[in-house]
Amino acid sequence: MPTAPEHHSELSSLFPNLSKAFSVLADACHNAGPLDEKSRRLVKVALAVGAGLEGAAHSAVRHAMESGVTREELQHVAALSVTTLGLPAASRGLAWIEDYTAREGDPPRRPKS
Repeated sequence: MPTAPEHHSELSSLFPNLSKAFSVLADACHNAGPLDEKSRRLVKVALAVGAGLEGAAHSAVRHAMESGVTREELQHVAALSVTTLGLPAASRGLAWIEDYTAREGDPPRRPKS
């Protein structure tokens, strides 16, 4: 499983107090409501895809997979985004999801209809 980008580690090293404060805020947001872990992780992927933030999408996908979210569930997020964001944005989101879920040499899997 890929890790956080090097520039993230670099920023954390340069500004450790900022990094620590961000982690505290992230944990507080993550645990603030009634959604279960899987739901929170899928929402974070959807928000990142919807906002068009590649780095955030990669991070959200990485964390979702660490929490047991499947490739097919992540692909479904991209499919759901078609009617809200449009086909180009959904395709872009799927590409970001596939960056972290595709196995070397595998063609992208097609979810069952």
